[in-house]
Amino acid sequence: MSVISIFAPAKLNLFLAVTGRRADGFHDLVSVAVTLDFGDTLRAEPSAATSLRCGDPDVPCDGTNLVLKAARAFSDATGWSGNVAFELEKSIPLGAGLGGGSSDAVAALRALNRLVEPARALSPAGIAALAAELGSDCPLFLHAGPVVMRGRGERVELLAPGAGHRLTGRRVLVFKPGFGISTPWAYGRLAAAAPHSYLPPAEAEAWLAAWSDDPTAPAEALLRNNMEPPAWAKFVALPVLVERLRVEFGLESRMSGSGSACFALLRDETDTHRVVATIREAWGQSAFVVETRIG
Repeated sequence: MSVISIFAPAKLNLFLAVTGRRADGFHDLVSVAVTLDFGDTLRAEPSAATSLRCGDPDVPCDGTNLVLKAARAFSDATGWSGNVAFELEKSIPLGAGLGGGSSDAVAALRALNRLVEPARALSPAGIAALAAELGSDCPLFLHAGPVVMRGRGERVELLAPGAGHRLTGRRVLVFKPGFGISTPWAYGRLAAAAPHSYLPPAEAEAWLAAWSDDPTAPAEALLRNNMEPPAWAKFVALPVLVERLRVEFGLESRMSGSGSACFALLRDETDTHRVVATIREAWGQSAFVVETRIG
């Protein structure tokens, strides 16, 4: 069988409301998430042993990688004893809040489901169950189009078509400083500031409903992320640049997920070259910057 190649898109949380901490240690949230036309590529082919290669030296290729965790979970669920050699072409930066590891894991599940004999292949519900076990962000990558995530992220539904239409295809600039932010650290800081750090569930749902139900509301009016305050209190380079982009270019920028990547929705008249130059002036040449579109 020839090599299977799967695109693993990055994601953005356009709206993220962490509403509280659960008894199991996870956090409840309400979020509007979108995938991008930018992402990683995962290749898979049958092999004598299961392995993972990646050209990025910062990406672990051992059992801690979600690609290999996905492979183990798939084998346990299906009883399949085959082996696969994975090769990951990494474009999504680490520690960014862009869901790279989760997207790679879902790409691995999809590749494995194509490699296995049809009698062992998992149904869409079976794939979704495995994805939810692997990580809170994983289920969103099983959907095409903007989604609403609830629970710890495992409850996913498509955004209403009219509202989704306001997001799909929008130009977006994603930018990240040379440092990442640990997701456990970010949630820990949020919990330490509880209860005022959380957004009440009713307020989160009201914000989402008000935007969704107003066909004249622009995408910019949806943007909100209550994980920003604890992150921005420590990493002040983020809010300083976000404010500068607002003042100089009129751009509404937010942090995605737990950061450190931020994004700005671009207008047709936006001079992207000037914006990128400003980002690099502020954060240096090590800053990651990519222009893409919402898928």
